[in-house]
Amino acid sequence: MLGMTVTETKLGVCNLCEAVCGLVLTIEDGTVTSIRGNPDDPLSRGYICPKGTAMADVYDDPDRLRRPVRRVDRPDGSVGWEEIGWDEAFDLVADGLAGAINEHGKDALAIYLGNPNAHSLGSLTHGIAMVKSLRTRNKYSATSVDQLPHQLVGHLMYGHQLLLPVPDLDRTSYFLVFGANPMASNGSLMTVPDFPNRLRELKARDGQMVVFDPRRTETAKVATEHHFVRPGSDPWVLLAMLQVLFEDGLTTPPAYADNLEAVADAVALFTPERAERVSGVPAAEIRRVAREFAAAESAVAYGRIGVSTAPFGTVCQWAIQLLNLVTGNLDRIGGAMLTEPAIDGVGRGLIGRGHYDRFRSRVRELPEFGGELPVSVLREEIETPGEGQVRALLTLAGNPVLSTPDGARLDRAIGGLDFMASIDIYINETTRHADVILPPTSALERDQYDLVFHVLAVRNTARFTPAVFDKARDQRHDWQIYREVALRTAARLRKKAPLAKRLKLRAQLSTSPSLLVGMLLRTGKSGVTITDLRKHPEGVDLGPLRPDLLPERLQTKSQRIDTAPAFVLADLDRLVASEPVSPKPSELLLIGRRHKQDCNSWMHNTTRLTRGRARHQLLMHPDDLAARDIEDGKTVVVTSRVGRVEVEVQATEDVMPGVVSLPHGYGHQRDGVRLSQAATVPGASINDLTDPTLLDVSGNAALSGVPVTVASA
Repeated sequence: MLGMTVTETKLGVCNLCEAVCGLVLTIEDGTVTSIRGNPDDPLSRGYICPKGTAMADVYDDPDRLRRPVRRVDRPDGSVGWEEIGWDEAFDLVADGLAGAINEHGKDALAIYLGNPNAHSLGSLTHGIAMVKSLRTRNKYSATSVDQLPHQLVGHLMYGHQLLLPVPDLDRTSYFLVFGANPMASNGSLMTVPDFPNRLRELKARDGQMVVFDPRRTETAKVATEHHFVRPGSDPWVLLAMLQVLFEDGLTTPPAYADNLEAVADAVALFTPERAERVSGVPAAEIRRVAREFAAAESAVAYGRIGVSTAPFGTVCQWAIQLLNLVTGNLDRIGGAMLTEPAIDGVGRGLIGRGHYDRFRSRVRELPEFGGELPVSVLREEIETPGEGQVRALLTLAGNPVLSTPDGARLDRAIGGLDFMASIDIYINETTRHADVILPPTSALERDQYDLVFHVLAVRNTARFTPAVFDKARDQRHDWQIYREVALRTAARLRKKAPLAKRLKLRAQLSTSPSLLVGMLLRTGKSGVTITDLRKHPEGVDLGPLRPDLLPERLQTKSQRIDTAPAFVLADLDRLVASEPVSPKPSELLLIGRRHKQDCNSWMHNTTRLTRGRARHQLLMHPDDLAARDIEDGKTVVVTSRVGRVEVEVQATEDVMPGVVSLPHGYGHQRDGVRLSQAATVPGASINDLTDPTLLDVSGNAALSGVPVTVASA
């Protein structure tokens, strides 16, 4: 009937974090009127966080680009944007990329991939192929400001960068957490939606969660116990726990683990007393926790951003793997276990094993990992003249100006490029420098299968989610954009790839991601087909994680674990030389933080997520404020070696003395230019303070524990 409202219900998925929660959307006359968690989803179990409720805000966002735009420099010096057609946009991008390569060589092009690429099926199936086709060594991603130590340790110990055991959280009795905040993150390198209820279930079975963190985080507040630990000192505590286990004879390692004698010798000097001097954690507490961990019916250690983005992130992740291994909790129910995804990207070789130091950056000579250079060198590769200087940049769903070290200087460097293009749905702090922006469809307009996060989940499930909305005729999916950019650029290059490679690339890029998923499922071992998943868009439960998958699943040549990689042992000398990790009397140590309502550097232009109490302040202990004669709530100047920011300060005992905390992803206002509604959100970018010279041995940026001074503005 005329005037009758058409209401329908569709299932979707939230792609804003690693929890990948299932959604139920109510749609009235084409408009989403409510979003709630899907109780039938076997992994997320009806859970949803504030970001999930805002999925439709991205779809409806007036700031979101839907058609290509070209940057226009106006006569008055201001910058504007004009919409252009897709063919013209693709040709402009291909001309710019090929022009830089033809004139200056393939490495004159740099490519940066942001975090959202891991959350998009099309980026994983087609984006990576496009990047490889451009053959530059100047490839960068959010990996080197996030989880690179994790992947390097996986490569060294298990033979593959993504063969990463995850906590069997649903069955463990002792959860030991270093530098992670799953109450806010919903897990990271551990796909664990509904963490609050899973924690309640752990406590209901008399389990414990013990947290070590320099901030009393949302997770620390609900832990059975929390210990303050000075930023950067986590490796001393972790190695001291290992020392206790070896000294007390509490090790029960698997038979396929080699070189444990070398581990015991290496950790012998890292006593709890020495760790106490560096970390502030009492030696008696370190011993007690280590012994309780070993004695628990089942136990698992886990560490994330706080230890990965630190000067010794690789040592930390190695020590965490060893805590699980030497106590017999690797590949064991309630311990650290491997998933069995329906599409096994690791076992089938769809994802590369990783490699280290095959080539190095031009200026600072830092080694690559997995074909990528540390993003901390991107600025100098743009600014430093000479053969191989970066002249053009292509960003894929990334905002390195806000998310990588010394963002202010990187901002200036990007502004001086000969050409830049971006594949992004927003004009942000980075893409504002682009000559052309190609916007893909949003998450609700494309099919989704999580190739990465099923590999890291705390339960084996599979889920294919068809698009909630059809794309408009004048829109393009990301995989269609990658195809056109790759093929049109290749056609313009003077130095062509071999014909066989070009034909293979064309065939690969012409197959839709959904068709590829169907083919991979049909040839996999799970027995699940794309037809099954289309019949059950809520997802299919494949059961809990199974034990006893090792050593068969190992990707090492010997199918054994080298517990003492020479590369990591050598870094222990650097750790000892750094003792003590204490700042000058006038300095404080800066750490980051994240909130459940934030999604890195975006989602700050949705009223739903930004209303209420402000979250941008610098957190600082009252004693440190008093020592500097600073009043709570006042504006302060925070200064590091590379930059300074002004921000309001908030007194709290949730940070330990000597530590200050700024949230990640803020600081949208650049040069007084309004980029989106996000410009109304106050705050400063923590990465205007982080230092590109502070690195882990893996090349990961040490964003945590940066020395700063704080003074009244």
